[in-house]
Amino acid sequence: MMEISLTLPSGEQKKVPAGTTVAEALKELVSNKERKQTIAARLADRLVDLSTPIDADASFAPITVDSPEALEILRHSAAHIMAEAVLALFGTEVQVAIGPAIADGFYYDFDRAEPFTPDDLARIELKMQELAAAAAPFSRETMSSAQAIALFEKSGQSYKVELLKDLGAETVSLYRQGDFVDLCRGPHLPHAGWLKAVKVIKQAGAYWRGDEKNQMLQRLYGTAFFDAKDLKAYLHQIEEAKKRDHRKLGKELELFAVSDQVGPGLILWQPKGALLRKIIEDHWREEHYRNGYELLFTPHIAKRDMWKTSGHLDFYGENMFSAMDIEEVSYQLKPMNCPFHIAIYNTRKRSYREFPLRWCELGTVYRFEKTGALHGLMRVRGFTQDDAHIFCRPDNLEEEIFNILDLNLQILKAFGFEHYDIYLSTRPEKYVGNDEHWEQATTALKLALEKKGLAYEVDPGEGVFYGPKIDIKIKDVLGRSWQCSTIQVDFNLPERFEMSYTGEDGKEHQPIMIHRALMGSLERFIGVLIEHYAGAFPVWLAPTQARIMNITDAQMGYADEVYAELRRAGVRVEKDLRNEKLNYKIREAQMQKIPFMLIIGDKEVEARQVTVRLRNGDNLPGMSIPEFAAMIADENEAGRTGACNS
Repeated sequence: MMEISLTLPSGEQKKVPAGTTVAEALKELVSNKERKQTIAARLADRLVDLSTPIDADASFAPITVDSPEALEILRHSAAHIMAEAVLALFGTEVQVAIGPAIADGFYYDFDRAEPFTPDDLARIELKMQELAAAAAPFSRETMSSAQAIALFEKSGQSYKVELLKDLGAETVSLYRQGDFVDLCRGPHLPHAGWLKAVKVIKQAGAYWRGDEKNQMLQRLYGTAFFDAKDLKAYLHQIEEAKKRDHRKLGKELELFAVSDQVGPGLILWQPKGALLRKIIEDHWREEHYRNGYELLFTPHIAKRDMWKTSGHLDFYGENMFSAMDIEEVSYQLKPMNCPFHIAIYNTRKRSYREFPLRWCELGTVYRFEKTGALHGLMRVRGFTQDDAHIFCRPDNLEEEIFNILDLNLQILKAFGFEHYDIYLSTRPEKYVGNDEHWEQATTALKLALEKKGLAYEVDPGEGVFYGPKIDIKIKDVLGRSWQCSTIQVDFNLPERFEMSYTGEDGKEHQPIMIHRALMGSLERFIGVLIEHYAGAFPVWLAPTQARIMNITDAQMGYADEVYAELRRAGVRVEKDLRNEKLNYKIREAQMQKIPFMLIIGDKEVEARQVTVRLRNGDNLPGMSIPEFAAMIADENEAGRTGACNS
């Protein structure tokens, strides 16, 4: 019998008979303990089931329950078990569509006349647990496309038939478990019994194939883990996320609003939210000034021809609002700030001696988002980017990327974000410019990350149309990732807009342009901040840092004095002098997540002090007004430098 060679992760090579299944090979290649934890394998460059026969030399790695790929396999299998449960409960009145694994779970789309109720979701979850306990094996079958079409036509599953006809393959693979069969590439669990911790979470609507012209389906979301403890922790995180939802807190804390009269996706900043935004913007401007940037302001509209030159109409046209005609000239709401900065550059001739030019702007842009995609501050139609563009010579490029990374991480730290993932996004399928420039730009970003000692992953094909980029995804207190920072090297827009500078040799040269945003959009960043801190902002960011409360009317005069003195000292302070019980006032201030409550009674008036209560219920020793103001000043300084984020 012919033998084939399998190369293990250790580099060791083992011989097995040709045609040996993965499960059989595992008996020879790994320990019994590891084999019992193995659900699939990586054979060469593909994930395969344990039943897959091995017919050629290949690298071989077991996929155990603690492997990075294992959860996706579990959840994909759970989606099939969900579909089986739905059909078992509701019968042929239901048509099944698709059911993939996603980042934190899985979903399956169903076409059913009646909407699923919360009670239905509970029944589906119980049925899934019952099917899992039965431990039916997942078995793979390969057949001709015509046979598969006939099979699904017989069972009345028209969505599967449509998928098969569009696929146009000669042969396809199907998976069976119990009485359920599905069109699928796999791989799957050895059997349903591996599903021990599952939860059906919610229901939503989804158009078939994402097209609003198609049938609206019912999408059931769920999640699954190998360990019940992990599921419990995840469900706790969901509940914690609900408490931290920036839309809920934004309303309760009176930070921002959205009005039907104004329009969806257009944010109205209320006084406290506007003050929070001002604090963030002021810090941003101060840090940029310290790092050699100059501030720009540019209009909200421009001639449509400018967006043709930049390429945005070709690459982003569907995300731009409709043009407007002004005196027979077509204008466009801006989706980006970069062409305006180029226009400023081109107002006069430039010399190599001026470089690098570092220009920044908190520029508001407008992009069309479908109503269904809008989400509080996270997805809006008008937002302000903390934009900057650096124009430099080739010999400036590496140092400028270094400087941007330093400033980027410094600013994120000040806001309490010290954990992040970094990605190097390379050339997309549709792009402008020549390959040489793309290679030069990608190499510059790569070398900068490596020389700074920053770990990163390559994200193939995710660059923007004009250049590669570094993306930094910050992690909040719940471990969720948020895309904020981006650094992009661009040789193409300078060429399109015929930018030049006079070099040391007296000849004209084309500058390199670096696009960068550190926080991304202010709206989204503030939404992340609200959820990260659950609305209880550190002192330096809190719109209201302290609230003064009197015990009786006898202290009103001194309370007014304290208020005026703290305002002069720069403390963001309010006063609550209502004729209410002190406990009621304290509870209200705690609900508003105000860091300090300053209590004033007769003894405080006599001592010319205040009693300081923290929002967590603790008390500080009595202190004078100058002492309290100095404490706030120290908190502000520590917060801005990232030394304290309490």
